Parts: sequence; C-alpha cells; structure tokens
Amino acid sequence: MTIDDYDDVMALMKNTPGISLRDADSLAATERYLQRNPGLSFVAVASGAVVGCVMCGHDGRRGYLQHLLVLPAHRRAGIASALVERCLAGLESLGILKTHIDVLQTNALAQQYWAGKGWKFRTDIHRYSFTRSGDANA
Repeated sequence: MTIDDYDDVMALMKNTPGISLRDADSLAATERYLQRNPGLSFVAVASGAVVGCVMCGHDGRRGYLQHLLVLPAHRRAGIASALVERCLAGLESLGILKTHIDVLQTNALAQQYWAGKGWKFRTDIHRYSFTRSGDANA
C-alpha cells in the first residue's frame, strides 16, 4: 500500500460496515503511518480495482493490524488471509512475533473471523485511550 492508494482505500472503508474512521485516518496521518511502517500495509487488487486492504505497523516490540477489509463480493477467496500473512511475515522479518488487532464490540463478523483464524480474545486487559485535544473523533 502506498499513499497513492489512499482514495481507493478510504472509499472501501467508508462503505464497509464495522469499520470506524477517525481524524487519525486523514491523508496526512496515513502518510506518516506508512512512512513510519514501510512495506507493512497492503491492498488487494482484482480487475484493476482495490478490493481489500490492511494497515500494519509496530512499536518495535508488538505488531498492530488495522482496517482489514475485503469487499463482500471477494470474500471467502483467501484475500484477507493473504493480506494478514504478508503483514505477519513482514513483522516477523523485523523480529516482531506478537501482533494485536482491535475489533469493535459491535462487529460480530470480524470477531468470528479472528477467532476462526486462531487469534485469542483477550479478557485479561482493558484498553484505555486518552485524546490530548479532547476531540472524541481524533
């Protein structure tokens, strides 16, 4: 994925239930993310159109996946699995073996997907967030 894919990826995300977009998904913020995590985010293309995407980054110790999605007409073809595998392989090449993904509590389809792929639901932690600007959409 490059910043040139931004418009196509945002169009996918805006039209996909269960995906939450924030100000942090702006063009400038996405460009910073991709520069900080080169070669770890990917798009899937079919017939010249973007049909799936995933963003991946790390903090030096742990990997983080965000915004994995595949258009409904292209699901069950292994696209999501291939995107995730590319991310995990890229992280592993950096020595990062543990990866996290946040899933909205209302996104049952995503919860089912991750559980079915062997990812473990964490009950031992709670995520807390703080937004310095006070903007709830940051």
